Amino acid sequence: MNPADELDDTRAPLLDHLIELRRRLLYCIGALLLAFAVCYYFAEAIFAFLVQPLLAAGQKRLIYTQIFEAFFVQIKVAFFAAMMVSFPVIANQLWQFVAPGLYRNERRALLPFLLATPILFLAGAAMAYYIAVPVALHFLLGFQGEIGGVSQDALPSIGNYLSFIMQFLFGFGLSFLLPVLLMLLERGGVVTRQQLVSARRYAIVAAFAIAAVLTPPDVGSQLLLAIPLCILYELALIGIWFTERRRAREKTAAAASE
Repeated sequence: MNPADELDDTRAPLLDHLIELRRRLLYCIGALLLAFAVCYYFAEAIFAFLVQPLLAAGQKRLIYTQIFEAFFVQIKVAFFAAMMVSFPVIANQLWQFVAPGLYRNERRALLPFLLATPILFLAGAAMAYYIAVPVALHFLLGFQGEIGGVSQDALPSIGNYLSFIMQFLFGFGLSFLLPVLLMLLERGGVVTRQQLVSARRYAIVAAFAIAAVLTPPDVGSQLLLAIPLCILYELALIGIWFTERRRAREKTAAAASE
């Protein structure tokens, strides 16, 4: 079948597209609300999991200074957890809406990126939780003690701690999506592998700049993010090289069959 005919067969009037979009959005909202309800029920257990790095660093106490702070922290914890839990459903609905407008080879090319996104995000969040956050807490809590005869103690509030650890989890998780972003940009013709190779030195500077923004001002935490970003950049270049070779073979095979 001609690719143009294949695409024409899937076209629909604008109103049908809008109806389909509304249906997909309702599914996404429903999945998010259901996940939020479940996660709110387990919000205390989820937050107890999030404070384990703080406990391991020797901090045994959290406070809240505003009367509604503890309640809003539970809401935020439930919402963040619901976003992660419902992401597969949201991604699937997005794919179901976009896929009919793609050629068969485009669907085949984009599906692996969609599947790799949650895996890479979870890998980055896991690295933040098990490695980067403990290192940062060890550095930041090290300022406790006697200063000029005055005792200096850390009394973090639950709201500040939640913002702190979520910054790490989402920062590392999103940063680990770098290979997917670069390979999609190359697939769309926005950049080429040669351009990415020539921009390697700028990418290294950008990696350290991102690490400086997303992590505390200690060298250890910054290196824990900057070095993986540089490695992921190189892995993206390798992945693009393999996809270029595969496309070249497919193009040669198609030319030979004509």
